[in-house]
Amino acid sequence: MPVLEASGVRKQFGGVVALAGAQFALEAGEVHALIGSNGCGKSTLCKIIAGSVAADAGRLALDGRAVSFAGPREAAAAGIRVFYQDLSLIPQMSVAENIFLGREPRRRNGLVDRRALRTAATAALAEFREVLGAGIDADARVADLSADQTQIVEILKVLAAAPRIIIYDEATAALDRNQVDAVFARIRALKAEGRSIIFITHRMDEVFEIADRVTVMRNGMTVMTSATRQTTRDALVTAMVGEAHASRTTKARHAPSDETALEVENLASDKLLGVTFALRRGEILGLGGLHGQGQSDLLRALFGALPIRAGTVRIGQQPLVLKGPRAVMRRAVAYISGDRARHGVMAIRPIFENLVVSLLARERRVVVARRRLEAIILPIIERLKLKFASLDATVSELSGGNQQKVVIARWLATSPMVLLLDDPTKGIDIQTKQDLYATMDELCGHGVSILFHSSDDEELLAVADRVLVFNGGRIVAQLSGEQRTRFALYRAAYATGDSDAGA
Repeated sequence: MPVLEASGVRKQFGGVVALAGAQFALEAGEVHALIGSNGCGKSTLCKIIAGSVAADAGRLALDGRAVSFAGPREAAAAGIRVFYQDLSLIPQMSVAENIFLGREPRRRNGLVDRRALRTAATAALAEFREVLGAGIDADARVADLSADQTQIVEILKVLAAAPRIIIYDEATAALDRNQVDAVFARIRALKAEGRSIIFITHRMDEVFEIADRVTVMRNGMTVMTSATRQTTRDALVTAMVGEAHASRTTKARHAPSDETALEVENLASDKLLGVTFALRRGEILGLGGLHGQGQSDLLRALFGALPIRAGTVRIGQQPLVLKGPRAVMRRAVAYISGDRARHGVMAIRPIFENLVVSLLARERRVVVARRRLEAIILPIIERLKLKFASLDATVSELSGGNQQKVVIARWLATSPMVLLLDDPTKGIDIQTKQDLYATMDELCGHGVSILFHSSDDEELLAVADRVLVFNGGRIVAQLSGEQRTRFALYRAAYATGDSDAGA
């Protein structure tokens, strides 16, 4: 009998179906890998198991008995703990305080026993001492730790609760090989104790190294479960993609010139590791791979919004100094984010102000000549089919699709020659997407070059002329021509190690 079993699990967020009848079973003393593409439903399933999300339908059972958790506290009481991709540590608290938060050793008077707390944390850290590096002990502030140290502290926080079922959601993403080895040694020890582990990863080699079984999810459904020794890397990738889409390719949409519009060489930042590529004039160059592998960081770094440690960038033959967005804008570079709330619209301000703010910032104008500005933005509004009652209405009155069109129009008004698109179609309707694709084609026809990141793999392959696949902050493959298939994209995205293809 499985220690944990989920059957027929369904979950919908608004109009988005996250799970459409998912199945999953976990045995005692088993490491079970759970893999799939962006948005396949694996994280949602794990959140339901952990009690942080309620299922719309389906059955969850522990030791054969149906359960329903009202929240994470109830799931934790049943022995289920989760390491999430988004860390839950409190930066201003110490390592010890974070590891034992809510489970602090106490004196008879009820106060926290600081000495016992420090001793317990020191013992927990000792297991990873050889791979933790300098500057970390029980009293260190989490805010002062590196990304890999923080990730290990989060793992220790989960382990400190001694759960019987542990869900690792991309727990090794920020770790080096030695640190991964240490985590795997701990997982094997847990397995020997009879604990059960659900292991989500984007590294295919880790699946075959640590997992006893593997389950593949696609479009909110379970499509494959197999013992790892009885399957192959290509079989898993095919299951993730689907037979019908595995080898489908689309014709490139544009005929870019041989002229280089943007050249990047050995760009490095907190998340980017030696990124090198060239973008041609009139080309759409896609940035693919699993979520959070450096695609958005690259675009924001090129816009001057994230600091870089090393590397050079050229527009044409001239160096581009990434000292801030305004300096980059003056070189005819524009950045459009799909996150309208954080990097897009000013919801309570008029549509007109939203449309012209980038133009005014680039030109450093104090006086607003409305008639001149309207002459610039009105043709763009017409091209994008932006619908509104008045330019003086607030952006909050518009639909999500029209709000995104405001963001796009704002940057087109600056007449960019290099356009950085960071998942620009996220959360917008099909017609708005089609309007954006048409605009991108038109811009390419006029010599504009586009660097395009999309979390929708089908969109990326259909729109981009070439695709650079990212994994762990590196470009691990370049897909062009008949290589632009979902199978090739996922095979590269789930690869590991150094780049295996040039860019």
